[in-house]
Amino acid sequence: MDFTRSSSLSLGERFCMAFVPFVAVIEVLIFALTDCFNYRPPPKKCRYEFRDLARLADETRFNVNEVEALYELFKKLSSSIIDDGSIHKEELQLALFHTPYGENLFLDRVFDLFDEKRNGVIEFDEFVHALSIFHPYAPIEEKIDFAFRLYDLRQTGYIEREEVKQMVAAIMMESDMTLSDDLLEAIIDKTFADADTDKDGRINKEEWKAFAIRHPTLLKNMTLPYLKDITTVFPSFIFNTEVED
Repeated sequence: MDFTRSSSLSLGERFCMAFVPFVAVIEVLIFALTDCFNYRPPPKKCRYEFRDLARLADETRFNVNEVEALYELFKKLSSSIIDDGSIHKEELQLALFHTPYGENLFLDRVFDLFDEKRNGVIEFDEFVHALSIFHPYAPIEEKIDFAFRLYDLRQTGYIEREEVKQMVAAIMMESDMTLSDDLLEAIIDKTFADADTDKDGRINKEEWKAFAIRHPTLLKNMTLPYLKDITTVFPSFIFNTEVED
């Protein structure tokens, strides 16, 4: 998709384009893994007890059955290379890009945002927490914060111009979307002119929040409606779950 002629788009819509591939990856991650439900393997007891699932349900927007359904997805991904109950970066890369090899800034950011504990793997509770941000009932503050952390590459608490440019370029490389250099620079110029209210050359969290609220299109694609009832979207989950609400 070529956005070199997108002069009629608003600032929020233009900047939102950078998020479309990122959010699409979350969808791809879920739908790609549902192949494991095309067959009926011998049932395995979930290693998480009911109280663990209930705790995750309390911490997120999912109910207990949905949490266990997500565990089925997690098991598929976490055993694709190393069957140790955690998702390694190579496994995430294999699921998203069909190869476990190569350096990828986009992949690094996705992995880092899921890896809450910063221990080099994605554990099941982290997996559920991250997906919960895309739930229709997740507060807008959580979506705003997640989007901020996506672009805060150096984790300094600020979004800097070069970080935005690097991240947008990396996302576009992993999609069929293209931006001309002039349009990319124009988007960044307008973004900082609008968001950087204290004119210090960077965007802090409060400035980002105000910017996102002024441009709701920016966060529109950070909601995946089917997460509201994942057991309905994927009916075979119902046959695999072992708990009742």
